[in-house]
Amino acid sequence: MTHPALRYVSRWYGWIPFAAALVLAFAWGQALGTIGVLLVSVSLVGAVLTAVHHAEVVAHRVGEPFGTLILALAVTVIEAALVVSMILSGGAGTAAIARDTVYAAVMIVCNGVVGLCLLLGGLRHHVLAFRVDGTSPALSVLAALSVLVLVLPGFTTTTPGPTYSASQLAFAGLMSLVLYAAFVFVQTVRHRDYFLPVETGARDEHAAPPGNGETALSLGLLLVCLVAVVGLAKLLAPVIQSGVGAIGAPAAVVGVAIAMLVLLPETLAAARAARANRMQTSLNLALGSALATIGLTIPVVAALSVVLGFPLVLGLPGKEMVLLALTLIVSVLTLGSGRATVLQGTVHLVMFAVFLFLAVVP
Repeated sequence: MTHPALRYVSRWYGWIPFAAALVLAFAWGQALGTIGVLLVSVSLVGAVLTAVHHAEVVAHRVGEPFGTLILALAVTVIEAALVVSMILSGGAGTAAIARDTVYAAVMIVCNGVVGLCLLLGGLRHHVLAFRVDGTSPALSVLAALSVLVLVLPGFTTTTPGPTYSASQLAFAGLMSLVLYAAFVFVQTVRHRDYFLPVETGARDEHAAPPGNGETALSLGLLLVCLVAVVGLAKLLAPVIQSGVGAIGAPAAVVGVAIAMLVLLPETLAAARAARANRMQTSLNLALGSALATIGLTIPVVAALSVVLGFPLVLGLPGKEMVLLALTLIVSVLTLGSGRATVLQGTVHLVMFAVFLFLAVVP
């Protein structure tokens, strides 16, 4: 009889992570030609789809909201490592990459992912229900983190430009970590029921939760997939950068493209949950991703900036501040009633389109 682990690895969701990791290993440090770019792109898509599968297996085992938290944390930790590695290898020219990545992630999640989920869910189920007790705390923490990290640096006077001094940066990083830790405590311990799926009245049949062995395998393969996603995205970054330069778009577009690639697993998982009328799970993933991006990435980057002394630009320009404020206001209006339709999804997707257009044509 075949060992369960071997049978698991023999299926598409078992061997694709290793195939993607193998492509990453062989392509790392090599100049990518046309075939190489195609192979890396296909491997990236395969790793994303497989990551979604394994995330859902783990989520089914541990239940909400721990399942969505696992995917958000895993992606964000690796994203932070990617940002730090690009800063350390790029020098002063990458001083704003952390800001651009965090801002792009917030806009992608709050407008693109939320809008897509509301549209897909609304088209299929008409009126979507979720818990205001869960969305309101997430939005309040997100607003505080966004202003602290992306807005206030442009108004401080200790240092010139949209930057923090070393002490201000350390304080902002610590407060970001405190806010995120408090949110996770509320989400998973003190008020976990606020983030559980809403009963829709439909009688859904659910498969039995996977066993400990299958869950452990899926968790390990999920980590392999996420490493492959970030590594393959980094390999594609020079190709994207060349394309951006060819069309004369701003350098910040590279950060937008990389953020979209890294957030693909969470986007697909959230969209699938929305289509299944599990809107609370979808919003847990979306808002949790935005919170983790700021709450974990910024403390890590801030600490390394203070210790290693590399420059860090955080404050947004005026146009981006306006879009961020509009996004937070509309998000409060959308998620403040506990019910939404395709109209709210359309509004968020239009704002996402505005964000992308103005990123290319500032």
